[in-house]
Amino acid sequence: MVDSLRGLLAAPRCLLCQGRSHERICGACWSDLPWNRVACPRCALPLGADSPHLCRRCSRRTPPFDAAIAAFRYAAPIDLAVHRLKYGADFLAARWLGEALAAAVSHGRGTPLPEMLIPVPLHGNRLRRRGYNQAQECARVVADSLNLTLRPRLAQRLRATEDQIGKTAAQRQRNLRGAFAVDALVIHRHIAILDDVMTTGSTAAELARACRRAGAAHIEVWAIARTE
Repeated sequence: MVDSLRGLLAAPRCLLCQGRSHERICGACWSDLPWNRVACPRCALPLGADSPHLCRRCSRRTPPFDAAIAAFRYAAPIDLAVHRLKYGADFLAARWLGEALAAAVSHGRGTPLPEMLIPVPLHGNRLRRRGYNQAQECARVVADSLNLTLRPRLAQRLRATEDQIGKTAAQRQRNLRGAFAVDALVIHRHIAILDDVMTTGSTAAELARACRRAGAAHIEVWAIARTE
């Protein structure tokens, strides 16, 4: 009981540096996070300050979605936080990562927000093993922060695809081909797809194609982090 009381009376601490802070992440750590501030507007690929407006790949071939935003580059400490959320059920990480993504989405935004937010679904077998969908946990926070309609059941993963880790871009595309089905409620809608990490963008692209086939009018992809 004494230890519990001491814990309640102790000053709150930053989750990253453990310094005293009234916020989950202190101001210094928040500023030092690997924000993805200069990126391709179509696929969120991190770019150098002097890079062209679009990345080379999007200049050659337009992705099946209209825009993409990733809050961070996939680097420390974001990689660890995502890993702890995905494999360790760290829902506190989902909270602050989701808040960061909501801040990145709304920062300087000059266009309307989507009408609905769709987290990338897990196959039923994987969902039962893990017990939760990390993309959906982040999407809850983003939807609450931006006052968006969360639609976690509009998209379904039809088959249990192999893990994407270690696969080439072409292998990822083949692995995901035809993996998703999307409800017709997206017809004529402006939607956003949310994933935890964009690597090659294959997952987001395949789900975007399914959304487009179902009739979605405008598709954005939002991610916590984007690899380089």
